[in-house]
Amino acid sequence: MIESLLVANRGEIACRIFRTARDLNIRTIAVYSEADVNALHVGMADQAICIGPPPATESYLDIHRILEAARESGAEAIHPGYGFLSENAEFAEACNAAGVIFVGPPAEAIRVMGSKTESKRLMEEAGVPVLPGYHGSEQNLQFLKAQGEEIGYPLLIKASAGGGGKGMRIVENAGQFDERLASAQREARGAFGDDQVLLERYLTAPKHIEVQLMADTHGSVVHLFERDCSVQRRHQKVIEEAPGPTVTAELREQLGETAIMAARQVGYVGAGTVEFIAEGDDFYFMEMNTRLQVEHPVTEAITGLDLVDLQLRVASGEALPIEQDDVQLRGHAIEVRLYAENPRKKFLPSTGTIERFEIPGSVRVDSGVAAGSVVSMHYDPMLAKIIAYADDRQGAIDTLGKALGASAVAGVEHNLGYLRGLLEHDNFAAGDYTTSIADDVHEEVLPRGAEAFAARAAKVLLQDQGEDPWLRGSGFRLNQAPRRSLELRQGKTEYAVTLEGESAQVNGELTPVPEGEVLERREVIYAILEGHTERFLNTTDDLSRYGGQQFSAGGIRAPMPGQVIAVHVSSGDKVKAGDVVAVVEAMKMEHSVTAGKSGEVKAVLCAVGDRVEEGVELVELE
Repeated sequence: MIESLLVANRGEIACRIFRTARDLNIRTIAVYSEADVNALHVGMADQAICIGPPPATESYLDIHRILEAARESGAEAIHPGYGFLSENAEFAEACNAAGVIFVGPPAEAIRVMGSKTESKRLMEEAGVPVLPGYHGSEQNLQFLKAQGEEIGYPLLIKASAGGGGKGMRIVENAGQFDERLASAQREARGAFGDDQVLLERYLTAPKHIEVQLMADTHGSVVHLFERDCSVQRRHQKVIEEAPGPTVTAELREQLGETAIMAARQVGYVGAGTVEFIAEGDDFYFMEMNTRLQVEHPVTEAITGLDLVDLQLRVASGEALPIEQDDVQLRGHAIEVRLYAENPRKKFLPSTGTIERFEIPGSVRVDSGVAAGSVVSMHYDPMLAKIIAYADDRQGAIDTLGKALGASAVAGVEHNLGYLRGLLEHDNFAAGDYTTSIADDVHEEVLPRGAEAFAARAAKVLLQDQGEDPWLRGSGFRLNQAPRRSLELRQGKTEYAVTLEGESAQVNGELTPVPEGEVLERREVIYAILEGHTERFLNTTDDLSRYGGQQFSAGGIRAPMPGQVIAVHVSSGDKVKAGDVVAVVEAMKMEHSVTAGKSGEVKAVLCAVGDRVEEGVELVELE
């Protein structure tokens, strides 16, 4: 067994790997950027080394600096986690050249399977079913557009390198092709340093099924059953479960055998996942992720195996301690991904300091944050994975739903309430949902009723203090119920709350006052009810955080902190409502900033490369 391990990653995956390494008595080394000096993974490791400034390209993606840290610490092996350099063949080669064990597959397997184009070619040769599309190297715009016409619309543009929904765009018709291609290439170039794309037919009602594999250097390959990852938004997984609720025993066997065949085709070693797109009993190879997956905990739950433990044993040269017949499927597990984002605002990422972070112990929580952690604009906004296991699917749903309802997270916007809504929706409960479920039920599962949260906030903030009635600010009366008032604001919405005894009126409407937690941080108020959090500004005493700032009436502002990577308008241009005027990159994703109304551009107040804060005016319209 290796004796010292450096994790070339951050957040929850670094913490997860460190826990297993500690159980195996392996010395651990963390690397971190200047933005992560106080991060949880830094404190968990036996040794920590700063590798550069906050931008990932200058720290977590800097191969030279990571290998320097390995030499400095005497690390015997490097685990790449997922994301960043985890599927980078050059990194694997550099580790081997430096005499450091790379905890992952051979560089050539990463190179071949990391290219969606090359991997599909190989799978076609091996007889694995592949979706119709273009998987070649020619990237000329007109050529790709002609291929698109041949494939037919709708089609999917996908980055050839990487994954996680980056560099992926749906094209509904030929008129969208040029813009969607440019956007996909730009995002792929920024995320993976490679803007090559492929085109595929877009199935309208598919399921996303993937098979977990583990292989050693002695020729043994086993599959650890499948996961259903069809609950996605913007091609990023939100809820994963194992086993697949609609996968029959016969289909399970076919998927497993096909995945093993794919792994053997490239001499695979370590943990990997073969992803399929399926409709009914038909399935097609999509790609292979040559790393540990974010959703690996549900597989661990239903098999009783520690996948990181197996990875480290394989990297140490040991044979897998299990054969296929040893792998038994038991019970059901569901995982949700908790993100710092606002589901009501197209899942815009949120930044800030986490003021409260509590999730019940009845579920497994893999997280890289805690109360006091800072969520920055530089990295992925995932805060935690929350996993429930039970004897059957309904038991797992019930356990997870109860835990989400008892959770409390504040300080940043988050999707806990949205996740609970998805989990409790009839479409999810049925199990036969497809990849469109998140879009289909979006409006139905969004948390409702900020008025009740405002009432609860007022009830807590205005509760009586002191014993002397003449010193109370409670509106004490001898002949009628006391009246107390509070003014709150959420975005552009004002909430005037009046309490009369135990009753509350919000903007003149009688509103129940539910039970819940309220946090007050200066003028910011967080009301937490059944897992969901609403954030208000206390404007009773004109303490708005935007007080004194002036914005033009037609100003188009940055929806979140980030970097301007494209500006599509100039002074004097005419724009229509919905037109994209600029693109802001934040947390590894592109976000189009659109005009809210038609008008003429009076001034462009930003340039490509500018770093902007939330609310900063980018374009002024007349």
